[in-house]
Amino acid sequence: MRKEFIKVRKGITRARSILVACHRNPDGDAIGSMLALGLGLKKIGKKVSMLCVDPLPYSYRKLPGASDVIRHSKSRYDCAIAVDCGKKDVLETAYKHFENAKTTIEIDHHDSREPFAAIKYVDTEAAAVGEIVYDLLRRLRIAIDKNIAENILTSIIVESNSFRLPSVRPETFRICADLVDKGVNFNRVTHTVYWARSRKMVLLSSLCLSRCVFLKNGALAWSIVKRSDFRTYRGKKEDIDAVADDMRAIEGVKIAILFREEEKGKLRVCLRSKHGVNIAALARKYGGGGHFDVAGCVIKKRGHIQRRLIADAKRLLS
Repeated sequence: MRKEFIKVRKGITRARSILVACHRNPDGDAIGSMLALGLGLKKIGKKVSMLCVDPLPYSYRKLPGASDVIRHSKSRYDCAIAVDCGKKDVLETAYKHFENAKTTIEIDHHDSREPFAAIKYVDTEAAAVGEIVYDLLRRLRIAIDKNIAENILTSIIVESNSFRLPSVRPETFRICADLVDKGVNFNRVTHTVYWARSRKMVLLSSLCLSRCVFLKNGALAWSIVKRSDFRTYRGKKEDIDAVADDMRAIEGVKIAILFREEEKGKLRVCLRSKHGVNIAALARKYGGGGHFDVAGCVIKKRGHIQRRLIADAKRLLS
């Protein structure tokens, strides 16, 4: 990535104002990476804006720098950087800044991608985008302090499913050891951003799991959460973030599918897999994307489309 780094360094060095943006419905990897990079660039005197079109989930709002995140901006930026975005669509309205910026950069680790920026700083072997941000900051000779370290650690913990996914590599642990050396309380971060669950989260998760339908001798599990469920339990979308992973963890399940009812007649689909099943291919077929074992898409709320997606998932297992 040496050639790419030279381009990234040049783009950042020449820029006075920089936008760091992440995708809609942000997760810990997107948020942690955005905050770490934003705080790092501020340390070298850059005027930085951190933007996410959706509100940050509650468990991430106390991360260092989170209070500075904005949802809209009318400013123009010399440089626009996207973190954890496999394609421009996930930036939604934030993409307009990439159309107007002099320099555009994408920092990502998705193996299923639709490149959109002029400069691509991509490592598909990284367990989390936080690993790439860590590498970039070190190359830029920006000191990683405790606040930056906490955000990068959050990125890695969440994206690696607390170090349980195949994407974890020796380098992941070496990076985390260095981050903990910066003074980060590993147990507190892990508990806050990964293990702690509210009563609403537990109730909604239990409801989704109780609705699980098992097909292909238990190798495929699917469920759905409705908008009325959120009203009943006064919950939020973020309260079911872990459900698809919980479904995948069930013994015998190779593919887990969670449909989340959205407004405007749409279903957001969370896809998870294990044992070598490429779920990203299925997501791409329906206009989405992601990783080999973690992916997603959005479909119209039509029974025949939902049934077709489930049928396609069954064929993957055949």
